[in-house]
Amino acid sequence: MDALKVVIVDDQKMVSSGFSLILSVEDDIDVVATATNGAQALDVAREVRPDVTLMDVQMPVMDGIEATRRFVDEGLGRVVILTTFDRDDYLFSALDAGASGFLLKNADADDLADAVRAVGHGHALLAPEVTRRVIERRVQDGSLGAGSEAAGAARAADDGPGNVGPATSAWPSASSAHSTPSLPPRRTGDGGRLDDLTPREREVLGLLGRGLSNAEIAAALFVGEATVKTHVSNVLMKLGLRDRVQAVVAAYETGLVRVGD
Repeated sequence: MDALKVVIVDDQKMVSSGFSLILSVEDDIDVVATATNGAQALDVAREVRPDVTLMDVQMPVMDGIEATRRFVDEGLGRVVILTTFDRDDYLFSALDAGASGFLLKNADADDLADAVRAVGHGHALLAPEVTRRVIERRVQDGSLGAGSEAAGAARAADDGPGNVGPATSAWPSASSAHSTPSLPPRRTGDGGRLDDLTPREREVLGLLGRGLSNAEIAAALFVGEATVKTHVSNVLMKLGLRDRVQAVVAAYETGLVRVGD
């Protein structure tokens, strides 16, 4: 398989150089160009046709949100928004613009490479720490809640089973940014779908619903990450869920987690 072609867009050269260095050690990723603003990124992308562009948000001349919108309109490859700012307006603006992923700049090096691979191979991705915010916003907007069968707005960046799924579940454009498949139908009343889970698996589902990573769940339950991965896999299998975002949705729908918990 050919290496994924990546363009890095950031107005801070030290940042783009750091990202290039991190990705340069990956055999299946090739950083083909860099740019310092959205307008320059468009010119570069039209020439090199990248598979994935890592896009900063705040830049001169043209910011990353507008650039992402134009990337999508012109079919210039998929975009992962990279930012130091953990803000709702950036997140939802990026998703509405058609971004295929959103990752904070303080992510681990492995997470950055995994994000490039996931998006480059047709999946959508959110950093784990913003997954809960996406779901809570959907609850507050009324598009997700008790009795709803909406499956959520995005896929989560995952460090365990269920992190890779078909591109059909991603948001391919701004017009379909919030359109996703539904969860399996409920069998009984509120919480009825939890009957198949063991008490420990319910605990894990509740912690997933609160946006915790596998490492954080392991620390909270005083178990190893391998054990957590097994529990997560069992939860997904027993509830017929595709990935961690659907698990978060299920935690809200069944009342195991409520907004504000």
